[in-house]
Amino acid sequence: MLEPRALLEACFHAAIQRAAPERVLAAHLPEPPTSGKVIVAGAGKASAAMAAAIEAAWPDVPLSGLVITRYGHGAPTRSIEVVEAGHPMPDSAGAIAADRLAGLVNQAGPDDLVIFLASGGGSALLALPADGISLADKQAMNAALLRSGADIGEMNAVRKHLSALKGGRLAALAAPARVLTLAISDVPGDRPDVIGSGPTVPDGSTLADALDVLRRYEIQAPRSVTERLSNPASETPKPGDPIFANTEFRLIASPQQALEAAADAARAAGVTPMILSDRLEGEARDVGKALAGIALQAATHGQPLPPPLLLLTGGETTVTVRGESGRGGRNAEYLLSHALALGGHPSVHAIAGDTDGIDGSEDNAGAYLEPHSVERLRTLGHDPATLLGNNDAYGAFSALGDLIVTGPTLTNVNDFRATLVLPGPDKT
Repeated sequence: MLEPRALLEACFHAAIQRAAPERVLAAHLPEPPTSGKVIVAGAGKASAAMAAAIEAAWPDVPLSGLVITRYGHGAPTRSIEVVEAGHPMPDSAGAIAADRLAGLVNQAGPDDLVIFLASGGGSALLALPADGISLADKQAMNAALLRSGADIGEMNAVRKHLSALKGGRLAALAAPARVLTLAISDVPGDRPDVIGSGPTVPDGSTLADALDVLRRYEIQAPRSVTERLSNPASETPKPGDPIFANTEFRLIASPQQALEAAADAARAAGVTPMILSDRLEGEARDVGKALAGIALQAATHGQPLPPPLLLLTGGETTVTVRGESGRGGRNAEYLLSHALALGGHPSVHAIAGDTDGIDGSEDNAGAYLEPHSVERLRTLGHDPATLLGNNDAYGAFSALGDLIVTGPTLTNVNDFRATLVLPGPDKT
């Protein structure tokens, strides 16, 4: 068997590669059209790589269009323009590019094909506010949502109702053209209306849902926001709306597929994999504690399976920011909580990372945990519980030299978490 860190990193990279656009996109394209224009639009951390994959698959098809991706996540293309913009905070570059993208899509006629490339991060990158909402108001709402602890579905319920393009409104601009959406899912449950806030699909959320999110998380919204969310005319298009009559949605990569690829890598190394869930949500520190309990059960009692065992989970946890100066990321916070709950058990190692290569807004994908991580932190003069309380898990794993840095991976199938339980003595 590989050394524990090498095995865990190999499984992480297998998960990322399973979702690489250059490997998965071409199989989901239709036959190239013989008439009409092909306009490619997109938003998300994988959109540039997806655009490049379309150009590679259709080298002789005239293509035009524009995709918006996060700064540093671009890829070389020939005819499809790539614009880099702000994420997770929308910026003016994203707003200007989204306005241009809307204009291109709105030019499509009944004989044309619009291919929309959806991936995680698209909600912030497709940053064209609805009428009456300023970019500053949109930024304020985005910052408040990110701090609140709301899950991705809740955040997107608000974002969609403040957008000129999300929540099905891009499909309205493209009608009556044929619209094909190719999506890489970064959301629990792979819901089309949540991936990138669903610009081309019917919206399952309502104005009432958006207002409820603001109330439950005690978010103070600008007046323009509350007025829009209180106006029935601001509701998004729903299932059955004729604007969706000529649209199709195809999921090309998902968290479950990524976990299955990691499971295959574990088997090849002689370790039994167990996929627990592809859609875990909740506070990162709470999830860390819960999965530590499962790992300790396996180490102590051989349940649910005996070691060597790899416990795999995906999904998207949340972090309610309590500290004032910490540097975090939900995967690092999960892992620090995981470490404290494991109590230095000698048989357990773990890794957690975001498959896009960026854990929150830091420069790492995630981090690696070994049995002595907490002890080493204390030897270095750090109190792990204090670091966790300050949301400074990045600082913890940076001090240990155990950050996982991949750089942008140009895909995004949500968070990856793997806990390796090896045979050995139990010291619980």
